[in-house]
Amino acid sequence: MVKNELFFPPAKDGALEEVAAKIRAEYESGEIGYYRLPQQGADEIARAQEFFSARSYDEIVLIGIGGSSVGVRALYEMLRPRVRKNLRFEILDNLDGHSVNRALEGLNFARTIFIVSSKSGGTIETISLFKVVLQRFGISDLKTLAKNFIFITDAGSPLDIFAREHGACVINMPANVGGRFSVLSAVGLVPAVGLGLDASAMLRGAAAAKERYLDEILAGDPAKIAENKILRKAHHYATHKSAKINILFSYGDALRALGEWYVQLWAESLGKKIGFSREGLTPVGLVGSRDQHSFLQLIMDGIKDKTVTFLKIADTGLSDAVPQISLEPLQSCDFVNSMKLSEVLGYQCDATLQAVSNEGISVDLIEVSRLCEQSAGFLFYYFELLTSATGAILGVNTYDQPGVEAGKIILKSMILKSALSKSARFWSAKTLRAARSCCDL
Repeated sequence: MVKNELFFPPAKDGALEEVAAKIRAEYESGEIGYYRLPQQGADEIARAQEFFSARSYDEIVLIGIGGSSVGVRALYEMLRPRVRKNLRFEILDNLDGHSVNRALEGLNFARTIFIVSSKSGGTIETISLFKVVLQRFGISDLKTLAKNFIFITDAGSPLDIFAREHGACVINMPANVGGRFSVLSAVGLVPAVGLGLDASAMLRGAAAAKERYLDEILAGDPAKIAENKILRKAHHYATHKSAKINILFSYGDALRALGEWYVQLWAESLGKKIGFSREGLTPVGLVGSRDQHSFLQLIMDGIKDKTVTFLKIADTGLSDAVPQISLEPLQSCDFVNSMKLSEVLGYQCDATLQAVSNEGISVDLIEVSRLCEQSAGFLFYYFELLTSATGAILGVNTYDQPGVEAGKIILKSMILKSALSKSARFWSAKTLRAARSCCDL
C-alpha cells in the first residue's frame, strides 16, 4: 500500500533506543491520544452515519481553522474522485470576506449541511464565521440548528454547551488529541462520512501504519528498532549537522493539501523554545513537477540546509497519455509520446530524486500504490508518528503551541482595547453634543 525507502546510512548502534523509549513512555502514559485513534472511532462513524443518512443534502460547508480544517482539506483533495457525485464541498477557514462570499454564494440552505469544528469551542475565527452563516441565511430561531448543523468539539467546551442547549448534534473528540493530530478522530471522520467516503477504511490504513512502525517500537526488540524507518528517518533529519529544513516534494496536485497539512504538523509541533535556546525543523511543501521549475534550483545549487522527502503515487487510475503527435520543430519532446501522463510524472519524481541525491543531499521516497481511504489513513498516521519521533529527538514538547496562544492573547487584548477606545470616543462625542445643546438653549 505505502512504501518508504531511505537513501542515507543507518544510525549508529544504539542511537535509536532512547527515542524509542520516549515514544513508549508517551504511549503508555495515555496522555497522547492520537496513538490509539486507529482502534477507536467506530462510535463517531456510526453517529455521523445516522446524522447524514437522515438528511437530504447536496452541499456541505465545513467551518473550522487549523487542525479542524487542514487535514479535512487534504483528505478531500486526495480522495476527490471517490467523493459522492454532484456534492459541493466548501471550507470556511479564514476571515477573508472575498473567500467567505465565494464559498457561500449560491448555496441552498435547506439542502446544505454545516459542520462546525473547533476543539476548544472558542476559536475566534470559527465562531465568527459561524455567526456570519447565521446572519447570511437569516437564522434567528436557533432551534433550527438541529436540522442543518453538526458540531465537533471537546466535551464541556463553550461550543459543546451551546450546541446541546439548542438540540443540535454534537460529536466530541478525545480531550487528549491535539488539533493538528486530530484528522483520524471525529474531526476527519465526520466530514469523511458526509462526503460519502469509507471512514472505517481510513482507520484500517492508520492501523496498518501503527502495526508496521509503532507496534515494532512498543515491542522493544533492539534489532527491529535499529531498522525502524520512522525512527531512522526522524533521527537522521533531526540530528543532521546542517540541514534544518525538510521539504515534502509531492508529485501530484491531489497531494498539494497534504503538504499544507504536513507544514502545520511540523511547524506547530517542532518549533519550540527550550530555556533560552530555540529548536525546530522548518517544513516546506512542494508539488511536482510544477515546482521543479522554481524551487528545485535552490535545492540543487543553494545552501545545503535541506533534506527532501519525495512522495509519489504509483497508480493514479487514469489512462490519459501524451498523444502520438509530432510537431515540427518540437520533435525533441516526442520521446514521451504514447506514455501515460502519470508515468511521465513518476519518472520526473525518480529523476529529480536521483539528481538531488547526487548533490549529497539526504532524501527519502514514499510511494503510494494508489490513493484511497486506506492509504490516506496510513499517510496521516505515518507523518504524525514521524513528528512525535522527531520531537522526542529534538527534546521539545511536540504537543503544545505556546507561540500560537501568545498571539491569540495579544489579538484579544488589541480588539478589546480598540472597542474601548471607540466607546470612549462615542461617549465623548455624545457628551459634547449634549453640552452644545444645553448652550444653545
